[in-house]
Amino acid sequence: MNAIVTRPVLFGGLALALLFVLLNTVFVVDETKQAVILQLEQPVRTINQYQPGEQFGRNTGAGVQIKVPFIQRVVWVDKRVLDIELENQPVLSTDQLRLEVDAFARFRVVDPLRMVVTAGTERRVADQLQPLFGSALRAELGKRTFASLLSPERTAVMDNIQAGLQRYASQYGVEIVDVRIKQANLPEGSPLDSALQRMRTAREQEATTIRANGQKDAQIIRAEADAKAAEIYATAFNKDPQFYDFWRAMQSYRTTFIGNGRDAMGETSIILSPDNDYLREFRGQGR
Repeated sequence: MNAIVTRPVLFGGLALALLFVLLNTVFVVDETKQAVILQLEQPVRTINQYQPGEQFGRNTGAGVQIKVPFIQRVVWVDKRVLDIELENQPVLSTDQLRLEVDAFARFRVVDPLRMVVTAGTERRVADQLQPLFGSALRAELGKRTFASLLSPERTAVMDNIQAGLQRYASQYGVEIVDVRIKQANLPEGSPLDSALQRMRTAREQEATTIRANGQKDAQIIRAEADAKAAEIYATAFNKDPQFYDFWRAMQSYRTTFIGNGRDAMGETSIILSPDNDYLREFRGQGR
């Protein structure tokens, strides 16, 4: 104690040096971070690395850790899901429509050692993946029509883009979690008007074709029905010609005296001789 009192500067300096060494030895790893330990700028180990299905706060490796002071240093890597944004990407669809596409991808660093070696930081990873994301987007949408982006096929399109981007992202120790197309629009002005006109013309042609096919099918069905009816009439006539004549006469009387349609009032007037052959069924003749 007397030595400390007599030499305060020396012991104060030793305390500061000890504190400095302690601060360079002990560090705290947050739940949302992965720590890569570099020794002489070479990665040696990872702390709190992401594991699929793990839950925060349960044996994740977060907390107080130590390293060799002055020889080793810590590089922090985010453990959370990160985003890549694409806006107004020009895409040419297979039906020759120029589209402006907004999309985003979400990724997570699953191999922080590889990420530190290949890119250094998450920001550089995002910068490297952004043009690759755009290339995968244009390659996939270039094989599709504009209408497919408005149909359930849109899900398959995004899955294919995600798979294509994952092939590039693996070299950075990154997993692509999700890819989404926010919107795909036609450029404003004459390109949009021309595209709408082409779509309108195509739908009108499709409607004309459907109507023509419907009329064709109706004529075929009507002809087949008339042929079947004629066959039935012929069969009935051969079985009982007198009854067939009577039935045809009743149909003729109904049409002549009552009329056709629901609103027929039966007000038709006709003058015939009682001996007229047309009225033979009323006289009970011809049966």
